[in-house]
Amino acid sequence: MSASIFREYDIRGIFQKELNENIVKKIGFYFAKELMAKVPEASFVSVGYDARLHSPQLKEWLASGINHAGLEVLDMGLVPTPVNYFSNFVDFNGLECDGSIMITGSHNPPLYNGFKITINKDPFFGEQIYSMGRDILKDDSVIPDNNITIEIDAKNKYIDYIVNHFKDLKLKGKKFVFDCGNGVAGVVLREILDKLNIKHHILFEQPDGNFPNHHPDPSDEHTLVDIQKELASGEFDFGFAYDGDADRIALLSKENNFKGDILAIFFSKFIENPTVIGEVKCSQVMYDIINSYGKAVMYKTGHSNLKVKIKELNASFAAEVSGHLFFNDRYFGYDDAIYATFRALELMDNGFDYDREYEALPKVYSTPEINITVTEETKFQIIDDLKEALKNPPEDFENIKDIITVDGVRVIFDKGWGLVRASNTTPKLVTRFEANTKENAKRYEEILVKMLNNLEGN
Repeated sequence: MSASIFREYDIRGIFQKELNENIVKKIGFYFAKELMAKVPEASFVSVGYDARLHSPQLKEWLASGINHAGLEVLDMGLVPTPVNYFSNFVDFNGLECDGSIMITGSHNPPLYNGFKITINKDPFFGEQIYSMGRDILKDDSVIPDNNITIEIDAKNKYIDYIVNHFKDLKLKGKKFVFDCGNGVAGVVLREILDKLNIKHHILFEQPDGNFPNHHPDPSDEHTLVDIQKELASGEFDFGFAYDGDADRIALLSKENNFKGDILAIFFSKFIENPTVIGEVKCSQVMYDIINSYGKAVMYKTGHSNLKVKIKELNASFAAEVSGHLFFNDRYFGYDDAIYATFRALELMDNGFDYDREYEALPKVYSTPEINITVTEETKFQIIDDLKEALKNPPEDFENIKDIITVDGVRVIFDKGWGLVRASNTTPKLVTRFEANTKENAKRYEEILVKMLNNLEGN
């Protein structure tokens, strides 16, 4: 067993090598015990899975562990992650779940899988996961097979909810292209579009855990080639692409790819007195604009972190640059790329011009994420060392206006900013830079990376 599968936001590892029968059964068992400790009257855990070839097998092992602990499994089968989250808020003929587990490897390669977990509608993450992992690693018991589950129809409840919520959409004369990437978005998307009479063309709709057409990660520009070709044809007004489990979205026009922080600006304009939470990678433009008519709060990266902060502040909305969008003004406060699709179409239906609004924003140059490979053992120490080094920077260093340490180090310079943070899921440092010009952004990148190299050299 490897402790490395127990991560900040979820549990993730390679099927059979790390996620084997023994450990997966114990994940189900120890999670169920934790759920019963927190919710004494708990009876049910809802479980869904993504398109990966080994997901059904993981479900059986997980169910054995949950059943062994004394809870029962509400089995929704193949669904997007947002449908799994949705199951926490609805009733299934008198059955209500007290926690949920989504079996998904998200945007990882096909050999990976994992678990996204909630207890009583809240994310199960951080020290909760690490503590459970320590208990599992000490346990040499054997859990017997007992994969009995109760089937529930969460998929159609979700479809009906979305259709009812957006039943007034017209979108006459418009047509859209969607790239499901052979993930699970295709399980629900076509039926919703048909019921809402929205003209559409869907790429790679069939769920296939081999992901034969492209990797299901819309934050990677290389995965968007197919949908961009469709948009370039002139046949479609807008495009949408999804990750493997449909909790992240990319929205594209013929000219632009609208990142999560830009979409936060657009959506917040139509929310009264909005409080919007962004991660440390979000553009300063987002924070400045939203603060002019509402409140923008900078917080840690990670879907679990943002969900907790939404609840704490009763915020309207949250966003990550990568396309996790969390609506809490007319929804449940979790990241849902399918729901976000129809909120985006709703803006268009109301006359919102994405390209014109984008061109009107202050002009800045933002780099994509730039990753620096380090080790699991050193990544957080390097961040601590960087904080110390920035207290007494070299004489030729750029003028520092402020340093924000809510998640890593975000250094505010005269013409922009640079971010260095330790990834919570990989042995990497994640960097991003933004400035009024490409040259200034490059300069900020060079000086911070040079400082990092000097730290590693010592």
